[in-house]
Order: sequence, then C-alpha cells, then structure tokens
Amino acid sequence: MIRSIRIDAVLIQAVIAGALSFAHLHDLAEAAGQTGWKAWAYPVSVDLLLVAVWRRLRTERSKLAWFWFLVALVASLGANIATAGLLDLDHVPAWLRILVAGWPALAFLGGTLLAHTPTDHAPAPAPEPRPVPVVDRPAAPEPTQTAAPVPEIPTPEPAPALPQAPASTPAVPPALVDHARKVATEHRTRTGADIDTAALRDRLGIPEDLAGAIVAQLA
Repeated sequence: MIRSIRIDAVLIQAVIAGALSFAHLHDLAEAAGQTGWKAWAYPVSVDLLLVAVWRRLRTERSKLAWFWFLVALVASLGANIATAGLLDLDHVPAWLRILVAGWPALAFLGGTLLAHTPTDHAPAPAPEPRPVPVVDRPAAPEPTQTAAPVPEIPTPEPAPALPQAPASTPAVPPALVDHARKVATEHRTRTGADIDTAALRDRLGIPEDLAGAIVAQLA
C-alpha cells in the first residue's frame, strides 16, 4: 500500500530556512579566509550546536542551555544579516576574522558542556522500605470441647413380610395383538410350528411378560 504524501508547509519553510542559513554561514566563513572544505564545516558546526541545545532543552530549561542557544542563534542570525549587504565581504574586518577562526573551539566547548553536564533536576532515589515491627501476641487458649452424650436410639424390629400379590397381566393393545398375529402366521408358514414367547419377543422387541400375554391370546 502506497501512503499518500502530505505536503507540510512548516517542513518546507524549515528546509528553505536551513538551506539559506547554511549558505550564508558558508559565504561568511569563506569571506573570512576559511576556504575549501573549512568553509563548509562552519555551517555544520553551528547546526550541531543547535541540535545539542535542543536536546538539552527537551529535558531541562537551564541557564546553560539557554546561553548556548543564544550563542548558536547569534552565529546563525549574524551570518544571515552580514551577507545581506551590510558587510563588505571583500574587506572583512579583523574582529570578524577572529570570531570565525575561534568558532570551532567555542562550539566544541558548548557541545561538551551540554552533553556531559548533569541536569539540576536529577530524580531523587526512592526511599528504602522500612521494616514493619512484628509484635508477639500470646496465643489464645484453645477452647475445650466437651462431647455431648449421644442418646441411644432403639433399633426398630423388622416388620413381618407381607405376601406378594401375583403379578398382573399387562394390558395388550389390540393393534399390537393384530401385528403379533401376522408375525405368528408368517412364523408358522416359515417353520411349521407355532411361535413361542422368546421368538415373539425377539421379533417385536418387547418385554418378555408382554410377549407371554400376547402368545396366550394367540393360542
């Protein structure tokens, strides 16, 4: 998926301002006698000092960071103003040549201080947890439990066995009797003998007592 490119006016303005400032610093350094690669190194030195200041200001707004920010701003803004026609670049004054020549040492000092000076608002170490005093308490006496006497429950005498009534013959639906009669007729035709209770139970898948009642009705 190709992301759409969104044009940011602030980013374009920053690129234009950076390019112009870079060119002005190069022209000023070259006019002050720093020719060749040395003239290109001066704009890079100013921009690196601004980056170091910006990183320090993100974590701490100290006087040191603001001081070097003003130094880098004066160097960049001064080059822009000097190359705007207010200064004859063919006849650069001696004091400006001295400032341009001493800039590398000044920028190195500022970058070193910004990078290696500890911040004023260092986080305080977390306090160590205090041990909680342990208070020895006497153990509570265990309650004495007195078992209550269990009353004796008289065992009831078994009741005399009652005579069981004979099992009643299950009711057979007439439709089941008719179907069983057809099965019995088919069994007699195939085997030549009357169907018994076991065979009828297996053929119809019914309980044995129901099969016996049906066989009794078919007899």
